[in-house]
Amino acid sequence: MSMSIPPSTAPTTPATPPTAPPTTPSEPIRPRNREESLLDPLFIQKIEQLELVSRKIFVGRMKGERRSKRKGTSVEFADHRTYSIGDDLRFIDWNVYARLDKLFLKLFMEEEDLHFYTLIDTSKSMGFGAPSKLRYAKQIAAALGYIGLINQDRVVLEHFNERLEPGLASVRGRSQLWRLIDHLEKLEPTGGSRLAAAAKTFAIKHAGKGVVVIVSDFLDKHGYEEALRYLLARNLDLYLIQVLSREETDPELAGDLKLVDCEDREITEITVSAPLLERYKATVNAYVSGLRDWCTQRGIVHLAITTDQPFDRLILDYLRRRGLVR
Repeated sequence: MSMSIPPSTAPTTPATPPTAPPTTPSEPIRPRNREESLLDPLFIQKIEQLELVSRKIFVGRMKGERRSKRKGTSVEFADHRTYSIGDDLRFIDWNVYARLDKLFLKLFMEEEDLHFYTLIDTSKSMGFGAPSKLRYAKQIAAALGYIGLINQDRVVLEHFNERLEPGLASVRGRSQLWRLIDHLEKLEPTGGSRLAAAAKTFAIKHAGKGVVVIVSDFLDKHGYEEALRYLLARNLDLYLIQVLSREETDPELAGDLKLVDCEDREITEITVSAPLLERYKATVNAYVSGLRDWCTQRGIVHLAITTDQPFDRLILDYLRRRGLVR
């Protein structure tokens, strides 16, 4: 990793609480009103007509609701081809035969499932910020999952810290939204981050192809290259959403501080000055740009966002322009 400053550090003095290790409640926090819910009803109305898009065509194990370029036997007409001996007589277009005195078969648009996977980082660093990066990640997963469910896609939700944790198995249909939201609400930031170990397990666990969205801060001291290579080897349609807090990209710190990494408890003592802050910001920007360039060279879509940016704009604007939803 190219960053010289530990990514998830926090001063021990009370005067700088923004980077303090997050406090994890003993009970999952349940939404009590619309403002606290992951998906606002007004926002849901805005995404009702959206659908998830794959840049690649995947052949599912069963017929679904996703139209494919392959020709099959669904009810939607696609084309004709000349009849050959042995073809199914049920698909002969007799109207064409009456006009041209030649036998042609009707071809129909094949339909297939789209498998949509969301992989959320739930390591301790994701508990940082106000709102926390994990909260923002949950909203992203809830919105994209909802879009998938209402379009009859196969939606799978996984999360990781030092390893891939038990997730939500494949669900389909609008009626399964409550399971998706319930699973997301229970997620809490805990442990360190080992994206490579999680990605390897994920690649072995999920044999099917599809769209994979990874939502993380990608502040992993072990790097990201090995992890993404596991997924690239599976020919998955990859999207990375890098979520950072404004306190991380533009910290307001000063004086002598002792920084404590919230994941591995590593301690660093520094004296914050204007030149040091400028070097820190340059390092963060270089790291984000390096990840973006690495992804672009390999056909992975990367999007970096801070939690102070409106969530609905991410879904309705940024991800539309990047081709994940339409």
